[in-house]
Amino acid sequence: MESKVFYNKEIIDSINRKPTDKRTVNEIQLYANYIRKNILYMVYTAKSGHPGGPLGLADIFAVLYLEELNQSSESFQNNDRNRFLLSNGHVCAVQYAAMAQRGYFEFSELSSFRKLGSRLQGHPSSKFLTFIENSSGSLGQGLSQAVGTALALKQKKSSVKVYIGISDGECQEGMTWEAAMSAAHYKLNNLIAFVDYNHIQIDGKTEEVMNLGNLSGKFKEFGWDIIEANGHDIEAIREAFKSAKTKREVPVIILFNTVLGKNVSFMENNPKWHGTPPGDADYQKAIAELDVLETQYTNSLK
Repeated sequence: MESKVFYNKEIIDSINRKPTDKRTVNEIQLYANYIRKNILYMVYTAKSGHPGGPLGLADIFAVLYLEELNQSSESFQNNDRNRFLLSNGHVCAVQYAAMAQRGYFEFSELSSFRKLGSRLQGHPSSKFLTFIENSSGSLGQGLSQAVGTALALKQKKSSVKVYIGISDGECQEGMTWEAAMSAAHYKLNNLIAFVDYNHIQIDGKTEEVMNLGNLSGKFKEFGWDIIEANGHDIEAIREAFKSAKTKREVPVIILFNTVLGKNVSFMENNPKWHGTPPGDADYQKAIAELDVLETQYTNSLK
């Protein structure tokens, strides 16, 4: 089956140009819908990769790249840019799709996802793609990388914020909690972490594989401020990030409640789609469902 990158230049450029206070919820939902389509395109074309987690993160990444990160391909080397690190690198299709929509590279490059020699590796690599803050692969390491970055910036008295995306499953890793303890000890109030809290990992439900218990309570006991939000409600995502940036004395973590495979009915909450690429029939069905949503969101803009 022939597949293609999903891109409406007029709509995407218009949304990109608008100031934050002028963007509507429907515009960001439409923006996230294009991200979802291109996630499926990349994983389907590569015939490998992880569709479920990226689909669940599309709304968060739409807000993150549109409104939270004061950076672009041109300004990426500026020291005053906010930093974004990704710990659970296997969900990188959502990051690449969001970056393409923000103009970091041409949409056509998405077709090289997970191919030998591509800048768009199956786990992000700062060696290959210069717009990536950290290379990732082994789970549990990202929070430590973010803590080191935030500590260095704080020592320089920088006002830059450090964002780090982690998964709930990797909170089973001991290194995560060593980093959490360090962040609180050094009062890294320039650090904003967020969790893709979908309760699913490659082997099934987190509660069955290794129960995380009260994740909010654990981070609170480690000395963090806690925010909980619906990871598919655009206004809730915006408000969570806004609250996280208010003056605080300690690091903050946002628990974004998400649905793996969001907006593709047969993928939602199904651990099978953690790391399984869709075949021809499933790809067609998934895109058809997102086409319906695209029509709804587009009509709402008229």
